[in-house]
Amino acid sequence: MALWQKIEYEQASPAVRAVFDDIRATRSSDYINDVWKVLANDPGLLERCWSRVKTVMSAGALDPLTKELIYVAVSIANSCEYCVGTHSASARAKGMTDAQFGELLAVVGLASEMNRIVTGAQVELDERYR
Repeated sequence: MALWQKIEYEQASPAVRAVFDDIRATRSSDYINDVWKVLANDPGLLERCWSRVKTVMSAGALDPLTKELIYVAVSIANSCEYCVGTHSASARAKGMTDAQFGELLAVVGLASEMNRIVTGAQVELDERYR
């Protein structure tokens, strides 16, 4: 349960409506995710978060699907159910296949297990990688 209520467009301040309008325009969609509606309780936070998402997740040296896959992997590692769900849907919309999702889960599982083993064994980084 969210600790803040969702702010719908009709109840939103002009500053929040401007961000919502930008989300819709950027995504070519009328849908505003609940995370943005909740963050709208603090218009400055909403604007900062949306600005970062828009900047970081746009095409660059990494293509948008790769960025979504990384976002899903980090969200799994951080146990963010909301982000796993929304960014998995976004990755699917950008072309993620079932096979890619399966491999992503395998890599996340492997990295999590190996990270714990290496941390527990306190293995120091090889000189050649420093």
